[in-house]
Amino acid sequence: MTFDPHYLIRIIPAEGRFFAKKPSSAGGWFFMPRAIIFANGTLPDPTAARNLLRDDDFIVAADGGLHNALASGVTPHAVIGDFDSVTPTELAGVEKTGAHVIRYPAQKDETDLELAVHFVLENQFRVILVVGALGGRLDQMLGNIALLADVPPGVDIRLDDGCEEVLLVNSHVDITGQRGDTISLIPWGAPADGVSTENLRYPLRGETLYPPKTRGISNEMLGENAKVQLARGTLIVIHSRK
Repeated sequence: MTFDPHYLIRIIPAEGRFFAKKPSSAGGWFFMPRAIIFANGTLPDPTAARNLLRDDDFIVAADGGLHNALASGVTPHAVIGDFDSVTPTELAGVEKTGAHVIRYPAQKDETDLELAVHFVLENQFRVILVVGALGGRLDQMLGNIALLADVPPGVDIRLDDGCEEVLLVNSHVDITGQRGDTISLIPWGAPADGVSTENLRYPLRGETLYPPKTRGISNEMLGENAKVQLARGTLIVIHSRK
């Protein structure tokens, strides 16, 4: 998907916030370390979601995700979608703060979240955290998880609401949490071969997990860090915090 170059704006400080960007005349890209996308799903604990954020994050709201962003105490740098889930008054209010508004027609092939993901990828972000993409409508939630597979190699993208974290893994991942957190490993579309874990209560040692089976569900962290690796295939890793 190609975006209008008008939307690729240079990094410009604005009341302590930063916008997306394009290459400078001196060459090279300048970009923030993470993009945070607020989706329009259930946000069980706005305070927990707020604790995920850093001061230098680039914040994007995908349509009604604006409500989740504001509930978490942050104003987005950009808002994208067809805006069927926000009122004109809400949109005008956030636009007054300097937020960049990107409007799409209601009849389109992508969800607002997919548009937001493509937007931050086009703006060269390679670490993406999607907040508020879990819970609510099952079809939307499954579609949001599927979006994790639609990014280039080397991009770290995760769904996280502060209570639960979801990511796709096809090589290895380090998980940070606390003792007693639940870790579930679900094969994505095909068997996952050579699955090994560290610091989980029920260890796996080079084993295969099969899509029709539930063996990887409800493992438990034994400390603040755990590791998962596999030789072939893809795993949905779900980290549920205590």
